[in-house]
Amino acid sequence: MTRSLTLASRYRLVLLTLALLLPLFLLLGASLGAYPIPPLEIPRILLRGEGMEYQVLTALRFPRVLGAALVGALLALAGAALQGLFRNPLVDPGLIGVSSGAALGAAVFIVLVPGASLLETYALPAFAFLGGLLATWILWQVARTPWGVQVAVLLLSGIALNALVGAALGILVFLANDEQLRSLTFWTLGGFSAVTWNLLLSVLPLALLALALLLPLARPLNALALGEREAFHLGVELEGLKRRLVAGAALGVGAAVALAGGVGFLGLVAPHLFRLLAGPDHRFLLPGAALLGASLAVAADLLARTLAAPAEIPVGVLTALLGGPFFLYLVLRYKREVYRA
Repeated sequence: MTRSLTLASRYRLVLLTLALLLPLFLLLGASLGAYPIPPLEIPRILLRGEGMEYQVLTALRFPRVLGAALVGALLALAGAALQGLFRNPLVDPGLIGVSSGAALGAAVFIVLVPGASLLETYALPAFAFLGGLLATWILWQVARTPWGVQVAVLLLSGIALNALVGAALGILVFLANDEQLRSLTFWTLGGFSAVTWNLLLSVLPLALLALALLLPLARPLNALALGEREAFHLGVELEGLKRRLVAGAALGVGAAVALAGGVGFLGLVAPHLFRLLAGPDHRFLLPGAALLGASLAVAADLLARTLAAPAEIPVGVLTALLGGPFFLYLVLRYKREVYRA
């Protein structure tokens, strides 16, 4: 009894710490950059309602940092939920084809739609989102059987689809002219420089729907950790859980990619870091991973804007530099555990 209370207290302490860290990162993200603004001056600037600093904050910094936080939260939450579905901490949201499908949708728009540059602000995210949903729908149809959706088939199909999408992207890169290639390269590397209030508000309903679908799945995922048969006997409706989880992950990752392009590894790193800090209970893991992913995304964006100022490093490059070694660490750790078993 005492041990369970201690464990619950640890979960709550970690969640509280992450909830307090996120506003701090948002404040730093809004104040630092090529045009630095003292954090303590921000309330006075907002109350004044005019001037260069006010325009920088309201038109550029606020939508950017809020968009980064939303993208990080969506990717981390989707990653935590999918890792629970596959019962594997090495699973990343990109494995179900949403990220690659979104990248292909964006590439099709950039290369094949006449006059794409005139519509890029709004139509490009829409094409990316629809591409991600279409890829997820195809994988779902492939994995369906008379006995339900096979999770292993879903994972293997995602790997195959990622390879096919990579080939299709290669063809589009070959067909692109210099201007299209530059736009495609910057978009696939990922970043938050193009996030505006209009774009953020247009994606927000889809993001909120994804959160509403995924956050209540903690108890079914805890039961699923024991195995599908055991979860069924505990009253979990497995096919409904799979449909809701994959739909929520597709919505969340599609919305994130539509906002920021190819920002990878947050969906892998954030859930696993929370497990290391607290534990695997999905009642705390799902909101905790979302909070941690939001803070990591804002921090990555802040580094991208400041490390090479006034130039800007693509955020996807920084997250890959963090996530790649971390993924190798997870693989080596998993290998040692299997060997000991």
